[in-house]
Amino acid sequence: MKKLITKEDKIFIAGHKGMVGRSIKKNLISKNYTNLITVEKNDLNLLDDLKVKNWFKKNKPDIVILAAAKVGGIMANNKYPANFILENLKIQTNVIEASWENNIKRFLFLGSSCIYPKYANQPINEEELLNGYLEPTNQWYAIAKIAGIKLCEALRKQYDFDAISLMPTNLYGPGDNYDPNNSHVLPSLIRKFYEAKINNLDKVICWGTGYPMREFLHVDDLSEASIYALENWYPKKEELKYMNVGTGKDISIRELATIIAKEIGFEGEIEWDVSKPDGTPKKQLNISKFSKLGWSSKIKLSDGIKNTIDCYINENKKINNI
Repeated sequence: MKKLITKEDKIFIAGHKGMVGRSIKKNLISKNYTNLITVEKNDLNLLDDLKVKNWFKKNKPDIVILAAAKVGGIMANNKYPANFILENLKIQTNVIEASWENNIKRFLFLGSSCIYPKYANQPINEEELLNGYLEPTNQWYAIAKIAGIKLCEALRKQYDFDAISLMPTNLYGPGDNYDPNNSHVLPSLIRKFYEAKINNLDKVICWGTGYPMREFLHVDDLSEASIYALENWYPKKEELKYMNVGTGKDISIRELATIIAKEIGFEGEIEWDVSKPDGTPKKQLNISKFSKLGWSSKIKLSDGIKNTIDCYINENKKINNI
């Protein structure tokens, strides 16, 4: 079957320094897609509409992958709701509109599973979108992502703009954000248990009850899925223009914490601070639509966690000159 993109296409990766963008770039190069365009934030601020439009007119990419976004965990979303909705709306609108105006051949928008209602039917299929209330702690980010999906969908409907969207589940992997104030749950746990281990602490306090169920996808699996979608998926007129990407398996936060603690070698007590929010009680994606295209995740959670912890420890050693 003929691929929908070619090795000669100029591919712009917006957000190439982030965890997802970096993985996509590496994966494209490994597949001999070498005509890649990346630009540093100092040279192109995606929040600046005029600069984005001028850059597109000058550089004229064929394919655009939008992996740039302002992201963070429960604490960051709660503390900076205006930043999350404003910055993501601006980045998305600027890049999507400039891509459409410059007749981009194919466009890939990367959303998030947080777009779905807090109490969506499980596992969550794509039709659950806008079917109920969002999780309050990250609704600002979710609303921005929903707007991005719908903008892509509207441009396809009205102007036949070839934009597709993927909704990945919770991501993790090398290059993640480990900041104690705005990281997601898995990197946050890695940092907590690693610091407890090296500081000989006898206890680690984790947020919430630990009972919520979450699904985790290694970032390298997402980059594989992204390229696969660009190469193979052209939605039919009656089909949805966005699809879930995940493993189809979830795990409780308590079990996740135990796995990470064991891998790091922390043998102390794990205490749960139930005064802190849990977020959505269960979030597992129905991945049947994307699976029918012939793609499935390859990296087991246990292997991915080990790989991520190794990368985190090695990076810490470099930073601290150990």
